[in-house]
Amino acid sequence: MAAKRATRKSNASKEELLKYYREMLLIRRFEEKAGQLYGMGLIGGFCHLYIGQEAVVVGLEACTEEGDKRITTYRDHGHMLACGMDPKGIMAELTGRSGGFSAGKGGSMHMFSAEKHFYGGHGIVGANVPLGAGLAFADKYKGNDRVTFTYFGDGAANQGQVYETYNMAELWMLPVVFVIENNQYAMGTAVKRATKSPSLWERGAAYGIAGEEVDGMDVLAVKAAGQKAIEHCRAGKGPYILEVMTYRYRGHSMSDPAKYRTRDEVQKMREERDAIEQVRKRLLEGDATEDELKAIDKEIKEIVNEAAEFSKESPEPDLAELWTDIYVDGSAPQNA
Repeated sequence: MAAKRATRKSNASKEELLKYYREMLLIRRFEEKAGQLYGMGLIGGFCHLYIGQEAVVVGLEACTEEGDKRITTYRDHGHMLACGMDPKGIMAELTGRSGGFSAGKGGSMHMFSAEKHFYGGHGIVGANVPLGAGLAFADKYKGNDRVTFTYFGDGAANQGQVYETYNMAELWMLPVVFVIENNQYAMGTAVKRATKSPSLWERGAAYGIAGEEVDGMDVLAVKAAGQKAIEHCRAGKGPYILEVMTYRYRGHSMSDPAKYRTRDEVQKMREERDAIEQVRKRLLEGDATEDELKAIDKEIKEIVNEAAEFSKESPEPDLAELWTDIYVDGSAPQNA
């Protein structure tokens, strides 16, 4: 099964491109601000930034419908923003405040929004993959035509539970899109040092799962591939694998100096392949003006600054919160 990379569609409207530009810029500026707050000591613990990978979630969220689900690992802020979660609640959670989505108790890696059908960042590598299949199983059982996007990285792609999940997902023909965000490095280990496979998506062939490789620095290519995947799932054909080739500009986490790669490598990617700059250039070559883009930049800066101020002003959780949200009352009916 030869790898086939999804290519860009050229018929995107100005309005569509402006939307993607705004959404990707929001993620980047939010993450840059989170990095600043971490440096100031306002964010503690682990913090994994999504800078460079913005086109992945923005492109795929453009394919979703109300009720579709998403679940990911610990590099999760971009996914939350892309599905419409409030930046103020996300930033407040990063700073451990009660105004956060997990009331200040989850931090960077563990947030949740039933309203937006976001079922978490998860701190254990690969552990979210079977959970994503479980969400898809529930939807198939209910017959509601929903699809689940299950995100994980190239490092998690070597986890055994991923392949157990592939097997069950294909066996039961579950409506789940497995999204491998291949950002080239599993913490500090380059993909080529961790696997002999020429590609990661092709491993699904052993289970009969269709898939493809996608240019993850091109939001339109990601959207086109995502639409194909989601139609596959909604048609009852089972799971689909997208290996999205992307790149993170920062270290694995805030504590990672990223000495395993050269500055030239990162700079080359920024200058030649940056997802936001590609859309910006395309807009300026079309009908958009510098003033329009500057207005969006100003709006995004205000949103991010407002989120940062909210996170600073929101109170810390009461000590009594240590004992809440630990157990679920099994006798009470639970909403799916």
